Amino acid sequence: MNITYKNTKEFTPQELQNLFLSVEWSSGNYPDKLAVAMQNSSTVFSAWDENKLIGLISIMDDSIMNAYIHYLLVNPEYHAKGIGKRLVTMTTNHYKEYLRIILIAYDKETGFYKNCGFEVGENKTPMFITSLWT
Repeated sequence: MNITYKNTKEFTPQELQNLFLSVEWSSGNYPDKLAVAMQNSSTVFSAWDENKLIGLISIMDDSIMNAYIHYLLVNPEYHAKGIGKRLVTMTTNHYKEYLRIILIAYDKETGFYKNCGFEVGENKTPMFITSLWT
């Protein structure tokens, strides 16, 4: 296994659909929208096993102060290999001059993000208007 990493926004809808559905995220049912979303993201780092997209992290930013990690996902076949942590590290290095890097984590994933240096916000509640279930 030879994992490579890229800073690219170029993905086929099928590559994105395969990755997102591998983690059972409902957004994988909208591969054409995902392809546009990646194009419109500020930064996207991705992980590849040869020609197979196996992970990605996408970030939206305001160009100077705040960066929001929107997606971080790794195909379950590649979990526990340091890929997610590497994608987070690439992001925090890229945005090291920013004053805030933000994300919303599912409760079961907060331990991973704490290990990456994130802290749980006190007296804060994430809020959504969404039709996606994951």
